Amino acid sequence: MKKYDVIIIGAGVCGIYMLYRLLQQGLKVLVLDKAEGPGGTWYWNRYPGARFDSESYTYGYSFSEELLQEWDWSEHFAAQPETLRYLNHVVDKFDLRDYMTFGAHVQSARFIEADNQWSVTLESGESFQSTFLCTAIGMLSAATPPRIPGIESFRGESFHTYYWPKEPVDLKGKKVAVIGTGATGVQVIGAIAEEVGELTVFQRRPNWCAPLHNSKITAEEMAEIKASYDEIFRQCESTPNGFLHGPDRRELSEVPQDEKLAYWEDLYNSPGFGVWLGNFRDVLMDPAANAEFSEFIAGKILSRVKDPVTAEKLIPKDHGFGTRRVPLETRYYEAYNLEHVHLVDINETPIECIDETGIQTSAAHFDVDVIIFATGFDAITGAFDRIDIEGAGGLKLRDKWQDGPITYLGIQVAGFPNLFTLAGPQGASVATNFPPAIETAVEWTSDFIEQLVKEGKNRVEAEEAAEGAWVEHVKSFYDMSLLANTKSWFTGYNSNVEGHDKLRYMVYLGGSPTYREKLADVASSGYKGFVT
Repeated sequence: MKKYDVIIIGAGVCGIYMLYRLLQQGLKVLVLDKAEGPGGTWYWNRYPGARFDSESYTYGYSFSEELLQEWDWSEHFAAQPETLRYLNHVVDKFDLRDYMTFGAHVQSARFIEADNQWSVTLESGESFQSTFLCTAIGMLSAATPPRIPGIESFRGESFHTYYWPKEPVDLKGKKVAVIGTGATGVQVIGAIAEEVGELTVFQRRPNWCAPLHNSKITAEEMAEIKASYDEIFRQCESTPNGFLHGPDRRELSEVPQDEKLAYWEDLYNSPGFGVWLGNFRDVLMDPAANAEFSEFIAGKILSRVKDPVTAEKLIPKDHGFGTRRVPLETRYYEAYNLEHVHLVDINETPIECIDETGIQTSAAHFDVDVIIFATGFDAITGAFDRIDIEGAGGLKLRDKWQDGPITYLGIQVAGFPNLFTLAGPQGASVATNFPPAIETAVEWTSDFIEQLVKEGKNRVEAEEAAEGAWVEHVKSFYDMSLLANTKSWFTGYNSNVEGHDKLRYMVYLGGSPTYREKLADVASSGYKGFVT
């Protein structure tokens, strides 16, 4: 059996950087990924319209000045093909590919107490062993198809957006159904609406969406961005969510009505997440303020969708703006103004089954050529549940997390020595701009591993007391936010996954600066809360 200092599961944004850091320390490292190449979410999500909703130049790695200066982004919000090219460029620039094994679907990971080693086994039966095991498996990588009878009987093309075929899919002139109107569905619908012959959208829960306002980056703009990277990253570090957009600290009640409306108009017409994260702070904390802004956005939907009945169906009634993840869209609402685009509210007429030729609801049958499942993911913990992870004493991670994740710092779990859950639940990367938060977690964890190796320690585990205190700390931020009152993957709900029908404390809502302070405090105290 091949032995390593560290095995990393996942070759996406997180796994790539962790590999780079550990190799710099001279460790023997192996990366395993079920895909046929690096990229993680950007390898799999090839659907039309897939792109960043954070500015491209805040999404790239910040650790290498040379990398920053040599890479030119073509758009303010890059599309999937460009992002995948970027990640492959990083892998090849730093000679990381030789340490990666692709087509390696991890089936199980078991901690061997006698040796303080992890044994990792692939579906092929091949096994590897390492002292430390790091998961970089992504927060949205366990795709969930809908639970609809007859789904396997459809004779046309059908696929979940996560598994969009590598080969081009010809939708021109075809009758297409999209099931789901979350962030992915919104991107797909806006991208394909004008191309298809007929498009039927099956919506269960509408989302509050806002315009992306993407545009090309000119050569002059890119030169200015390159000269401003230090300032850009400082700005991201200063905001709660790691984006360029930080909240307006004024109370909504103290701002005159005309000034408030002008500010909201400016936010709505500006690119990116400013409309969500650059808003007045109490919009996400005070129900009355949230209701007022939700009414403003509802007005925008009514003005953009010509048919008032359709527009009303697209306005959420069960949650306020920003209390779920806000999809940023391009021509999404305008798609419903096209004569060949139809919206079906499956709360009114539920889907009864899928048959050989299409979709049967309680009211009608829809003949279609292609069904696109934009039904989301078993978020954050789902990818962990799909691996049989067994810690000390035979404890299964999926059993420990049955009622919700329990971690220390979102990085370790008591009972699972030497396991580091990078980009795992209850860490800052899940609820913030992913790459900057990933760099924080990777740098902290790799520094910790380096110190353990230097001290000759081959076992480290979170203390249960520290773990319990961290979970309470995570819960405390839910009490301050309206997000806790809304069913979403932030709060652990997923109607396509059995048992995921209750509040679970999945993400760290305390913000990136606070999270970094917590990590720094633990490190400076000699890594309190861990036992070696």
